Amino acid sequence: MSDSGDETPRFERLFTACHRSVLAYALRRTTADSAEDVVAETFMVVWRRLDDVPGDDPLPWILGVARRVLANQLRSMRRNRALVERVATLAPPEDAAPEQVDHEPVHRALGTLSERDREVLMLHVWEELDVPALARTLGCSRTTASVRLHRARRRLTRALEEVTRDR
Repeated sequence: MSDSGDETPRFERLFTACHRSVLAYALRRTTADSAEDVVAETFMVVWRRLDDVPGDDPLPWILGVARRVLANQLRSMRRNRALVERVATLAPPEDAAPEQVDHEPVHRALGTLSERDREVLMLHVWEELDVPALARTLGCSRTTASVRLHRARRRLTRALEEVTRDR
């Protein structure tokens, strides 16, 4: 490690020198809120991998990190949309044709669930994990995974009912 074992000054110099460029890069590719997240995550990677950052011209390396962070963020957003669309088609209203299904209530209902419930549902729907695979991923027994999935589905159903009743 450089700077006699104290990496904070080097990180601060990198941050000061590159922050505006990384933010501009992200702003050209995503929304302002998402760009801030990209910058924060990029500099977290820079902090963790400070020894890997080239000393002579760090900006291209840092922009490469930002590029990968942005790609991960976009993949996550696509997965989220896909989950919402899949969940919405699981139990459409009986009186609506599939093309008439409004996905907005599903978005709102998912937003009311705990992170834990959303994670179980996403693993099951996005990653297409069955209960045994869920159990391995979550580090719990099959019974526990099955119960968590069942409860998350039940909570989503209730949240959907509340959201649609409020409309």
